[in-house]
Amino acid sequence: MTRAEKILRDTIKAKGPIPFKEFMEIALYHPEAGYYTTHSNQIGRKGDYYTAGSLGPLFGKMLARQFREILEGMEANTVVEIGAGTGILAKDILDEWKAQGFCSRYLLIEKSRALRFTQEEILKSYPVSWVKSVPELPEIKGVIFSNELLDAFPVHVVEKTEEGLKEVYVEWQEGFVEILREPSTSELSDYFEMLNMDLPPGFRTEVNLEALSWLEYVSKRLSRGFIFTIDYGYPSHELYQDYRRNGTLIAYEQHRAVEELYAHVGLRDLTAHVNFSALARWGEKVGLSVTGFTDLAHFLMSLGILETLSDVCTLDGIKTRLQAKTLLLPGGMGEMFKVLIQQKGITPFPLSGLKFLPKRASCRL
Repeated sequence: MTRAEKILRDTIKAKGPIPFKEFMEIALYHPEAGYYTTHSNQIGRKGDYYTAGSLGPLFGKMLARQFREILEGMEANTVVEIGAGTGILAKDILDEWKAQGFCSRYLLIEKSRALRFTQEEILKSYPVSWVKSVPELPEIKGVIFSNELLDAFPVHVVEKTEEGLKEVYVEWQEGFVEILREPSTSELSDYFEMLNMDLPPGFRTEVNLEALSWLEYVSKRLSRGFIFTIDYGYPSHELYQDYRRNGTLIAYEQHRAVEELYAHVGLRDLTAHVNFSALARWGEKVGLSVTGFTDLAHFLMSLGILETLSDVCTLDGIKTRLQAKTLLLPGGMGEMFKVLIQQKGITPFPLSGLKFLPKRASCRL
């Protein structure tokens, strides 16, 4: 039994069954036993999963182009990265700016102590600074972005029954067992009302209320500029298709997707797809308007990623093309990952990353 499993068992014995969201919160973020708080090597070949930024510098170079265009276009000088992982993406962005002779203030927010230490080592020679949390950010004029952050937020799990919407709780019976109870908060029903969505009986899915709270906090700290949310997921009309009636929750260990959520707790990543329609709708309520929504492949091609590919006959050229292949190919990151851009307090102007937009339904909010 892992340390996280012991903590969860004792918590349930003391309190009774807990919502899955609380289970996931402890599994991922408990200060002494959580997956993210006690491990710093989750990302990359030796970890449990890859991110777009961990593949190589190409992704960071493209983001550097888009962010520079925005900062110059609105005469601002601040980029904030929330949940910066190992810090390698920040390094790639800053390296590209340095090569271009461009400079901007770069702030990072990181919840994990282990990852914060890794970031400080990687970025020790770069002009960056850290803020402990979103509410502690100063007023921002510029860009706030996250890359594969919201999919790791603890989620409520709900199931529609003949009696109405129920929530998944976890109890202990010589092991973790799921039971259905009345929702722990009325916000779960409000969520589907906001989306004008009525789930069919037997349909199970996730509700990421923390993502909405996060977006509201971020919006309050942004006086003028853009919020970029880069993650994997779908709009509502794709997320609630019948073939996803069991939800999207999954565990990752050593680059393998594992459906068993209650084994090796604290040692595996737990993740759920992001609902981009919910972010867009909630954003409108908190003062944000949608600038654009696209998939990663079209975003990167719009920014000129294909023109950066060097001679395939060189080792560097081969590596760069392999990076581009992973980032662009349908069925992989290029199609599954989406880019939602929201804005506040500015007069809209064209963004290069939205030059070519996909025609797929999965990229329509």
